[in-house]
Amino acid sequence: MTILLEEETAVSFDFDYQTLANEVITAACDAEKCPYEAEVNLTLVDNDSIHCINREFRQIDRPTDVLSFPMQVYETPADFSHVEDCVEENFNPDTGELLLGDIILSVEKVKEQAASYGHSEKREFAFLILHSMLHLFGYDHETEQEREAMEERQRKILDDLGITR
Repeated sequence: MTILLEEETAVSFDFDYQTLANEVITAACDAEKCPYEAEVNLTLVDNDSIHCINREFRQIDRPTDVLSFPMQVYETPADFSHVEDCVEENFNPDTGELLLGDIILSVEKVKEQAASYGHSEKREFAFLILHSMLHLFGYDHETEQEREAMEERQRKILDDLGITR
């Protein structure tokens, strides 16, 4: 597994966020039974940067907490049956790893939302990465049924990691 972590802003968490990011991303891959070694890009930014990205790609003119840019298209969440149909687009030619996609995370939003929701920054950071990973696996929350399924997966994986509110 390759996790490319870029810090485009100052990061001042009181926990080892690099190790936690690795743990959460690995746990998501394991929980979704990803049959391949995978590659994920995680970029930590400030609110101004994520605001610009949100405006450009989603036409929403405000900062958000996390953005997901999946590289795979799934029939159903975590259905890997079609990824080998186009090896040159779906796998890194240098490593052979499945390209899952990009996560852009606002460090400022992690801090703001942790305070607002009354839980730790560690929990919020882990939750947002996991939420984004599930998007990279094809989960969504557009319908009530999708939202419930995604929330249940999030709850289970975070519980398994011992990360609670």
